[in-house]
Parts: sequence; structure tokens; C-alpha cells
Amino acid sequence: MPKKLNGTVIVTYRCNARCTMCNRYKEPSRPEDEISLETIRKLPEMYFTNITGGEPFIREDLKDIVRELYKKSERIVISTNGFFTDRIIDLCREFPQIGIRISIEGLEETNNTIRGLEDGYNRGYTTLKKLREMGMTDVGFGMTVQDCNAQDLVPLYKLSDEMGMEFATASLHNSFYFVESKNIIHDRPMVAGHFEDLVNELLKSNSPKKWFRAYFNHGLINYIYSQKRLLPCDMSFDTFFIDPFGDVMPCNGTKNKEVMGNLNAQTWEELWNSPQAEAVRKKVRCCDRNCWMIGSVSPAMHKYIWNPGWWVVRHKFLNFFKEKKYSMYENRIVRDYRDGKVSKEELDRRSTCELDENGRTQA
Repeated sequence: MPKKLNGTVIVTYRCNARCTMCNRYKEPSRPEDEISLETIRKLPEMYFTNITGGEPFIREDLKDIVRELYKKSERIVISTNGFFTDRIIDLCREFPQIGIRISIEGLEETNNTIRGLEDGYNRGYTTLKKLREMGMTDVGFGMTVQDCNAQDLVPLYKLSDEMGMEFATASLHNSFYFVESKNIIHDRPMVAGHFEDLVNELLKSNSPKKWFRAYFNHGLINYIYSQKRLLPCDMSFDTFFIDPFGDVMPCNGTKNKEVMGNLNAQTWEELWNSPQAEAVRKKVRCCDRNCWMIGSVSPAMHKYIWNPGWWVVRHKFLNFFKEKKYSMYENRIVRDYRDGKVSKEELDRRSTCELDENGRTQA
């Protein structure tokens, strides 16, 4: 029996937001080109499916898509900006077991500036409250941390904790998917300091899930300092993305789009076992982008559980009597940067940000 995979279905590239760190809205898909129910029925068995975009709730047939995906997936989470409250509530009435993650980039003013959505914070927050009032349990929000919103990281986590919600984090990435190549953290120590505070908040919890989330955020500090990722990347081996055009890809983090095959024209078995797919897997094995996004890290944390497991044991239990269980200066690169052994310019060059000949971000 073939193993179940971890899949992400990008149902549309259309988006109503105008996020400062993502230009996907500038290259939307056309409704008539977007992945059909017929193609979705050809997807393999999955243990987890993320539905994303663009903004997935722009698609008026999203309930039909979810209905089909539940025939082949044990768990589904939809990533959304939360703007289309009525559509989200309507879908969740039919699928109360579904997960919803709403992107909120900071407190009200910060969020609305970053996401370019007038009243976006209140719309997202209202949607979250209504879902909780409905009794939805798999609900939460996600935040992409950068220089201009890092100060809101812990306050947002505490808000999620008070509301009994999940809290997911990311940092800036550059790739074909985001239609962006100049995202970069400028003040690494400041941003890392807020992540350090979050890690310590998570370690204070009595929830093992939050202890492992602490490890994930420790990895984000490592990532913003442009270091090699803490766990191997197995994208394209047991995890895949499919875009609105039916193209199956290893992930959404590559500089250029890497296509393993097209499910509109092939069966899953033909595509997954094709020479084209194997060629992409060889590229993945040599990939040096060192992404640290939940889509690739979560499967790796499960697969290589001893790495995050030992980290949790050391910080949660061996540091039991320490009030501050974690310090970002445990990371050698953070100490080296503090002590002047490595420069900002060197770390910038190691990042995926495309710089000009003077080391500045490209316009």
C-alpha cells in the first residue's frame, strides 16, 4: 500500500490583499484556468492537505473542492486572510472539523498597513471570534514576522492563547510563489529578540505541542541569520504542492518554478514516477535556499523527531529551574554577529534576497 503524502493545493492565485512582502496579486490566475474538480479527484491519498492561494475563498466553488478533498485526506486546513467572513462561516457549518488559519500580521494599524486591506484586522479578528463561538476547535492565525511587525509577535501570541487558538509563525521568503526577490530582515538582532521572547513563552506552557512550536521558532532565528536549515528537506519525496494550473511542484520556496508534471494531462502515478519528477527531486537534494516554512518543516519534524525532541528535553526539562529557558545566543551565528565576527553584509549575501553590485536590495 503506497504511503500517504502531505499535500498543498493552491486553488487560485487571485487575491484581494496587497501585502508588502508578496506580489502574487500582480500575477493572478484566470478563473477559467484554475484547477478543476476533475483534476482534484486525481490527487493521491493524503494524511494532511493545506488549501491556500492567493485567497482561496475568492473561489465560489471552494465547498465543492473541500468535499472532494475530504474523500482522500484525513485533515484539511485552509489558509485565508479572513476577509470573506460569510463564506468562511458557511463553509465551516458544513465542515466543522476543518482547520482555518487566518493571516494577521500584527495589531490593527500594523496589520492593515502590511496587508493593504482596509479594516483587514477587524474582519479577520471578527471571523476568528465567530468561528470560536460556533465551537470550531481547529482555528488560529498566522503571522509573517519582519522588521515592521516583530514588536507585535508576543502580544499576538498572547491574544491567541487567551482565545484558545493556534498561532503559526513565518518570516520573509523570496520565491516564484511570492513573486518577490527582495524580502530581507534588516535588524536581525531585534527580530530575533522577539522570537526569543516567543520561544520562552511557548516553553512556559504545559502543552507539548507548544514546546515543539518553540523549536520551530528557534529554527526561524537560525533562518533569519541565513544559516543552513536545522532539518533535512524532503519536499518532492513525501510532500508536494499543486498550483491552479495543475502543475505539481516540490514546494513554494524555489527561486524559479520547478514542475514535476501536470495533473490535468497525467495520472498521479505517471506524474509522480516520471523522469521529470526524478529530475526535480535531484534538484531538491542540492537546494541551498534553506527555507524554514511550516509546509516543509512540519513533515521534517515528524520524520526526524529526535532532533526537535532532544531540543525540547534540554530546554523544557534540563533548564527547569531557569526562568529564561532559551537564549538566542545559544546559536553561534548570533554570538558571532554580536561580536563582529560576521557582518550584516555577509549575512545579506547568504540570504535569498537579490542584491545589486553594492549589496543593496534590488528595486
